[in-house]
Amino acid sequence: MIEQTLVLLKPDAVARNLTGRIITTLEDAGLSIVAIRMLTADKETLVKHYPSDDKWLGIVGGKTVEDYQASGKDLKTEFGTDNPIEIGKIIKGWLVDFMASAPIVAMVVEGNESVKNVRRIVGHTLPNKADPGSIRGRFSCDSPSMANEEKRPVTNLIHASGEVDEAEFEISLWFPELVGKQSKAKVA
Repeated sequence: MIEQTLVLLKPDAVARNLTGRIITTLEDAGLSIVAIRMLTADKETLVKHYPSDDKWLGIVGGKTVEDYQASGKDLKTEFGTDNPIEIGKIIKGWLVDFMASAPIVAMVVEGNESVKNVRRIVGHTLPNKADPGSIRGRFSCDSPSMANEEKRPVTNLIHASGEVDEAEFEISLWFPELVGKQSKAKVA
């Protein structure tokens, strides 16, 4: 099934000159780049991009809670709370600030089950848990422990939509001119 998904190469990927290698990795897998642009993202768009619902914030904050519990660190001392949703809000703020701090590359990637396949190629959102053959596993070794200690998001190089409906929303946010248009790209 031919789908489209959104991929954002984050400031760390752009700064490390990994853009070409990441695009090549996606194309080598048989996916097509049907739209691409380099930009410095505005915070308004980023606030819309990252969810604000309690479920998403709880998942994001929950990862930090787990990391702190595993390492024996005190969440309340570091974050002023141990509530996963409140911690998720802090981390979302870090993400928005990071993503707006330098240029990114936004892409619409098309191909067979592109949402699932791009996520597989990109690897686990935590680079220290990513398969060594994935993009994150090959090019990053960041961890929640280091990120939390430095009060920043995990630098994991790339964002890829997680579900088809998420991809549709994100494409409409970053490439509104494509909404309702069919790609003319040929996919092998």
